Amino acid sequence: MLVARRLIEAGARVVTLNYSKWDWHGGKNNSIFKREAEDFPVFDQCVSALLEDLHQRGLDQDCTVAIWGEFGRTPKISTQVGRDHWPRVNSAILFGGGMKTGQVIGATDRLGGEAVERPVTFPELFATLYHNLGIETEHTTVEDFSGRPQYLVEGHARPLPELI
Repeated sequence: MLVARRLIEAGARVVTLNYSKWDWHGGKNNSIFKREAEDFPVFDQCVSALLEDLHQRGLDQDCTVAIWGEFGRTPKISTQVGRDHWPRVNSAILFGGGMKTGQVIGATDRLGGEAVERPVTFPELFATLYHNLGIETEHTTVEDFSGRPQYLVEGHARPLPELI
């Protein structure tokens, strides 16, 4: 996280960090719960230190921190004493970038299995991130290998109005 902050201070436009220990599906003797107890506090401490560090240095309005996985987890514990991949619901944390923060957008049912209020799509998240970089996705295209124009986000998604 310190390297990320230093790269941002040096002017990097995009920094990607990967915490690859989340792909848990279970384990012998409920070992998933032991791994959670070890990993969550480390992740929490690192992320909160980065956010506080960016805020103290006045960098939080000039950069966006986005935290998410590529899918959610099943709403119920599996037979392997873990949670499998679940594409219908996910969560994301967005910080900084001049966004209106300190809010929750959307809600799920009590099990976290289905969106029940203000579903947010990944194209909307990407449109918001592009917006924070000064790139308007409505008219911006890139050419694919055949020379055809492709929009940056699917379905002409717009940035999340709750955040901009």
